[in-house]
Amino acid sequence: MSIDNLADLVSTRAHMPERIRELAEARRRPESLAGQTGRLLLVAADHPARGALRAGDEPMAMADRWDLLQRVSIALDRPGVDGVLATADVVEDLLLMGALEGKVVIGSMNRGGLAGTSFEIDDRFTAYDADTICRRGLQGGKMLLRIDPEDPATVSTLVACAAAVSGLADRSLMAMIEPFISHRVDGRVRNDLDTEAVVRSATVAAGLGASSAHTWLKLPVVENMDRVLAATTLPVLLLGGEVSADQDAQFALWSQALARPQVRGMVVGRSLLHPPDGNVAAAVDATVEMM
Repeated sequence: MSIDNLADLVSTRAHMPERIRELAEARRRPESLAGQTGRLLLVAADHPARGALRAGDEPMAMADRWDLLQRVSIALDRPGVDGVLATADVVEDLLLMGALEGKVVIGSMNRGGLAGTSFEIDDRFTAYDADTICRRGLQGGKMLLRIDPEDPATVSTLVACAAAVSGLADRSLMAMIEPFISHRVDGRVRNDLDTEAVVRSATVAAGLGASSAHTWLKLPVVENMDRVLAATTLPVLLLGGEVSADQDAQFALWSQALARPQVRGMVVGRSLLHPPDGNVAAAVDATVEMM
């Protein structure tokens, strides 16, 4: 089944919602997490569920769902792209569109820390859980862990992430943790990208749960990346981050980090889906070539 227009997608959701479960059960699964190039390249599309719609200078860039789905589909269709990271609504749209055959699918788990809210650090698990990820045939789950030393809500997120790591490990599924040390600046949560802060966040994330056997870290590329990577023996996926006006400089930083043995791939969202020149396919191909 392949849906190539919005009207058909909505009609199927309205009249045949059972097709989502059927397609999930029948979907051809990837053989491993090694990636087509020897490193895993995933497209991140879980931002909208947290109300984070900005890409570059455009505050509502990811607000048009059909446009987002088309961009993700273009990326997934390029050689070297291994899969997607998304919440259930996006995953199920892509299933109906026939875009996930043989792909690695990572379910985004905690999206309760809505962008710009007073409760942003209390990042509750409002999306996938470990049991559903297993039953739907997904390859793992991802969680965002922001550690604010001044916000006591941090501890509840730590506890929830630890439980998710254990639940995924019990099912032999990847637990992808994206950790940050965060602070409120003028009322807004800002991630600390100093080397020492990223090192500390990585060491805390690695220790969560009853087993780290299936834990992977999703880390930002920062200065002194060698020091960051030296802090862990867990597989690391590089975080693509915000759209950069200087893609050449961004690619140079990614390339340097990819040379380290801990780095097993990348998870890139807005940088691939909304490149400065608007050419999704070209941005994806350049990233695959670099990897």
